[in-house]
Amino acid sequence: MDIKQFISSGILELYVYGALSEKENAEVYKALKEHPEIEEEIKEIEKSLMKLSAATAPYNPESVFNRIKEKLSFTDTDVDVIPIAPKRNNWPAYIGWAASVALLIGLFLQFSKNKDLRQQLVESQIEQNLLEGKINVAEEDLSKAKTLLSVLRDKDILQIPLQAQKIDPTAYAAVYWDKEKQTAYIDVAGLPTPPPGKVYQVWSLKLDPLTPTSLGILDKFTQEETKIFSFTNPNESEAFGITLEPEGGSESPTLEQLYTLGVVAS
Repeated sequence: MDIKQFISSGILELYVYGALSEKENAEVYKALKEHPEIEEEIKEIEKSLMKLSAATAPYNPESVFNRIKEKLSFTDTDVDVIPIAPKRNNWPAYIGWAASVALLIGLFLQFSKNKDLRQQLVESQIEQNLLEGKINVAEEDLSKAKTLLSVLRDKDILQIPLQAQKIDPTAYAAVYWDKEKQTAYIDVAGLPTPPPGKVYQVWSLKLDPLTPTSLGILDKFTQEETKIFSFTNPNESEAFGITLEPEGGSESPTLEQLYTLGVVAS
């Protein structure tokens, strides 16, 4: 906390005048307990206010006389008292109270101004963070798009279409396999969104004998807009398949949930 800035913000004066909200009062109280200089400043403000109030309090001679009479136990029948009429105009008192009100208004306006400025600063920071986040996302998307485009255009990339199976005749997918870099790109835009608690799992297959090896699960299926995922594939794959498995994946494919299957052209 910047103590000097906190003191100069005007919030301590409003705290002394009781013009803060319950939450703001709690914040100031916590600050004065943690920082002696803030507590000392509040004491100085209270002293100044008491002096100002004493200097500007209206003088009422009739009230003073009544208090003296009570002390002496006089009654109206004992002494004929000629009341002293108060002055009609007490300009110093009025000016003092007007100055007090003006001070309060000035402090309130200053505090409100500082509060608005702080709010504007926070909003500007949020907007800047959002803008930077959008730029970063755009740059990442552009980089990903360029990578995918280079893969699709590479003549040495093997393209393996994965055909629909009985469970969903409308399903389709494709594998783009870079054998040299041992990377397989899986395009699953033709697969339906998996139901809750289920996830797609990609398999590299050896056909004789049938030996499945898991390349990974598509646990980010709904979040990935392009529906293209990349996996490391060091296997001598002869085919690729995609099954629907319980969340977290399975050690071996559930053939009854086989959505697509494709054989690598020899």
